[in-house]
Amino acid sequence: MTDRLVIALAQLNPTVGAIAANLALARKARDEAQAADLVLFPELFLCGYPPEDLVLRPSFVAQCAEAAEALAAETISGPAVLVGLPWRENGKLHNAVALLAGGRIEALRFKHDLPNYGVFDEKRVFAPGPAPGPIAFKGVRIGVPICEDIWTEETCETLAETGAEMLLVPNGSPFERNKDDVRL
Repeated sequence: MTDRLVIALAQLNPTVGAIAANLALARKARDEAQAADLVLFPELFLCGYPPEDLVLRPSFVAQCAEAAEALAAETISGPAVLVGLPWRENGKLHNAVALLAGGRIEALRFKHDLPNYGVFDEKRVFAPGPAPGPIAFKGVRIGVPICEDIWTEETCETLAETGAEMLLVPNGSPFERNKDDVRL
């Protein structure tokens, strides 16, 4: 394990459907975090959250993949990136996180526990991924459970059993005015 790993948290507000604008936000945040080893973005950052039916358009998902590849190409030097995006693999659409490092998409992890209550409608548009294993990065085994994955024992136990040394959890819940007042 490395002695030091500097992680920048890019707690930004992407716009649903605005892939180019969200990519520009990601580039700016990465440029401002040059002292970091890794920049962590929220769940589904490149497309905005919640994307709803936009992810049912193959061209939209392809544009998100192209944005990730463009950002990955910039990681030959400077910090790596963990960014959320929709990802199609083996005919299934996933809520994914991509590790962008060394000029390429180094690793992908898919959300395992999909919510389907309130404003969350992920089971309708995404397929659950397998229980995720950790990603090796700079000598550290990083578990990347996505949002709801952290709420169940199964995913965290799997990550612990497979050697995760730390967890980075991208989340992307929609904003609602006066939410705390409603909860009271």
